[in-house]
Amino acid sequence: MNLNELKFDANGLIPVVTQDARTGAVLMQAFADAAAVQRTLETREATYYSRSRQGQWVKGATSGHTQRVLSVTADCDGDSLLYRVEQTGPACHTGAYSCFHQPLLADETRAEEGQEGLDGTLERVYATISERLATLPENSYVARLHAGGLDRVLKKISEEAGEVLLAAKNGDRAELATEAADLLFHTLFALAEVGVSPGDVARVLQAREGQTGLKGPKEVG
Repeated sequence: MNLNELKFDANGLIPVVTQDARTGAVLMQAFADAAAVQRTLETREATYYSRSRQGQWVKGATSGHTQRVLSVTADCDGDSLLYRVEQTGPACHTGAYSCFHQPLLADETRAEEGQEGLDGTLERVYATISERLATLPENSYVARLHAGGLDRVLKKISEEAGEVLLAAKNGDRAELATEAADLLFHTLFALAEVGVSPGDVARVLQAREGQTGLKGPKEVG
């Protein structure tokens, strides 16, 4: 299918659903005109049409929370589009990871403890950290830690790693989960400070999937 085959509405617009390519989460829904879609295809920068401002807008042009478009797919009728993107920071103007965060019906499959796992959680935490670093709100732990410089963040990683080791050595499952969460949080913090995204880490891990003979840590002694 090409651009000319898409079915725009009477106002020359087509709805666009935007999905995080890493987590599968739906991030937002917006509209695009033909020119916005064309720009998206040419630049891989998610471009939409604002009905309130009556003009195009590039996601992240102001906030820095950009969307790199990996694919654009039309539905079976050609009257709506799916953008699969690499999201930088939160997608929602409220600072939330996704615009869809006000449930009307709870997902009962996630009611059981541990059902959700880490799928999407790390990206949401990273998005929150990035938003806090961008705005540095008063009384924010992220803002306070950031003020101490990168060395302070790295020191926290070392401290939390030690706590993880101790909890694992003691076989304390609850404590281990807590300390591992702290370690992951501060690792994400360091990534955000340096400008590395969870997607960058995921690509390294994906490249290693299914491989054998990978060199592990050097033996001590």
